Amino acid sequence: MNVANNWQDYEILDMANGEKLEKWKNITLVRPDPQIIWKNKSFPQKWNKIDAKYNRSKTGGGSWEYTKKLPESWQVKYKNLTFNIKPMGFKHTGLFPEQAVNWDWMIEKIQNENRKIKVLNLFAYTGGATVACLFSGASVCHVDSSKGMVAWAKENVASSGLENKPVRYIVDDVIKFVNREIRRNNKYDAIIMDPPSYGRGTNGEVWQFEEKIYDLVQLCTNVLSDNPLFFLINSYTTGISSKVLENILKLNIKDNGKFSSGEIGLPMKESNLILPCGIYGRWEK
Repeated sequence: MNVANNWQDYEILDMANGEKLEKWKNITLVRPDPQIIWKNKSFPQKWNKIDAKYNRSKTGGGSWEYTKKLPESWQVKYKNLTFNIKPMGFKHTGLFPEQAVNWDWMIEKIQNENRKIKVLNLFAYTGGATVACLFSGASVCHVDSSKGMVAWAKENVASSGLENKPVRYIVDDVIKFVNREIRRNNKYDAIIMDPPSYGRGTNGEVWQFEEKIYDLVQLCTNVLSDNPLFFLINSYTTGISSKVLENILKLNIKDNGKFSSGEIGLPMKESNLILPCGIYGRWEK
């Protein structure tokens, strides 16, 4: 497992009973996590200092319970990157800190190239990978169907001092956009995608991971340049093995290179426990 253990502004302080106790800079949150099926708290006293907790509803969804007034947003840093954190619906904060594993990998890959790299970031959310790739010197096309998430990504890019870097923001259904890029003969040296398990596009297009992922990867090979650098798939879809993602890449990318897959996770402070958070499949030159 690849563990994101280089954070300064984020920590898991404890985890038990389906919940994780996290510190985001100087704010402590409790959020549910389905992987945490053990019951013993390692540090019970730490749970007494909570700023906000997300409580799931039995009818679906949930809500935040605050023990003190929090700022509307605040910032956390990862190395040279800065992100804006906001408690939002369905337990999210706008950042998946375990993705730092992939940011480091992308930055190294891009900076080791003596050429300009064009990156296509699909299902790009609040732009963690976009910020990382811009920092590394690449140009990025950032695509997400949510106008609000794209606006948030712009905030993250600006907060990291990268607003003058070459980035294009697209609010659109990913499949429709890639088809347009094929018709325009636009090519990219690197593709990143972080598709949801289930979602809807800008005009109500239904996305189901198991049904759509193979066809999307196949489609995206039509916008890979003649000298591609990498192709990364992230997933949080329950029941899918990382090897499935690697197999899909192997079936669609005939170029010489290295295929790999695995889990990403987060360490718990003062502990040897690791929280598994997601999977990836990679092809790299």
